[in-house]
Formats: sequence, structure tokens, C-alpha cells
Amino acid sequence: MPRKPSTTLTEAEQRLMEVLWRRGEATVAEVVEALPAELGLAYNTVLTTLRILERKGYLRHRQRPGARAFVYRPRVARAEARRRAVRDLLRRFFGQSHEALVLNLLQDEPLEEAERKRIRALLDAMDREAKS
Repeated sequence: MPRKPSTTLTEAEQRLMEVLWRRGEATVAEVVEALPAELGLAYNTVLTTLRILERKGYLRHRQRPGARAFVYRPRVARAEARRRAVRDLLRRFFGQSHEALVLNLLQDEPLEEAERKRIRALLDAMDREAKS
């Protein structure tokens, strides 16, 4: 049975999406130029990855008037991509248990006081909302 295509981003795909989220739109050549040179990604590699991202629904393209190059722009906002990644993580590693995910995060690294305060405030607000 063929593998179901992933709806989350690979590390390489995310790298290209970061360029497009930052710029708003770009041609393949502009994406290549915006990437760190030490990655050494070839034009064809970037083009192939952009096409994969388009098939996954993360991008769309159009042709600039009077130009041959396609311009790619995000169809999915960075925040939505994060939500998809967290939902995938929740499903794959934590059996859909939000509690297991949060406990894992909280036990993994100590939180700064400011982070703890923001989390407490968020939980308090959620409690108030649930009660009303």
C-alpha cells in the first residue's frame, strides 16, 4: 500500500517556507539566493522542493507579467504550519494526549519565571472561560 503523503513540513521544506514567509513571494532563483550559501542547494533541488510544497498545498505560483519565471507565494501561514506540526506530533508520539505532550515539554527543560507566569495566566483565562 502506498504511503500517505505527509501534510507537515520536512526540515528542508520548512527552510524554503521560511524564505517565502519572510519575503511574501519569490522566484526559485530568489529563494536560492536567500538561502545560506553553505547549504549549497542547486536551483533544481529548490524547484523540486517548491513543487512538492505546492502539491502539499503550502504554496501557489503565478507568472509575472512579461517574465518567464514563476513566482511562488505561501498559501499557508506560519502559524497554521506550526499548528499542523504540533497536531502531527500529538498524534504520532503522544497518542492524542495533550497532557502527555505538555508534561513532556515541561519536564524536559526548566522554564523561565516569565514563561511560567504566561502559562499560568493562559490556564487561568481558560478556566474562567470554561466556567462562564
